[in-house]
Amino acid sequence: MAYELIGKCPVCSQELEVSKLTCNFCGTSIEGNFELCKFCKLDQDQKQFIEVFIKCRGNIKEVERELNISYPTVRSKLDQVIKSLGYDVSAEVEDRTGKRKEILDMLNAGDISSKEAIKLLKEL
Repeated sequence: MAYELIGKCPVCSQELEVSKLTCNFCGTSIEGNFELCKFCKLDQDQKQFIEVFIKCRGNIKEVERELNISYPTVRSKLDQVIKSLGYDVSAEVEDRTGKRKEILDMLNAGDISSKEAIKLLKEL
């Protein structure tokens, strides 16, 4: 019986390392220190979320329906996965939020038209 490879130690929660690979057909074994793929390091809930996200082709509305969760929950789960994969999402989110505010401030001040504001917001 084959078990799914886990990425974190069940005792201390630190990342695991693969030290032996074996061919089930010919019995060849290779020993060494091998890194796990990034996705192996995700917990089971994160893997399930990513599977649904991909199945829905990244359409957040479909993910909401499929998992019966709200938009903020989908975004939160996606941010958690992104962080678990080793990427920083906060700077990107803050940058987009700042640009949106800047565009809305320009619209409010009359520096740009509503059509221009819509075009700029869509480009973000």
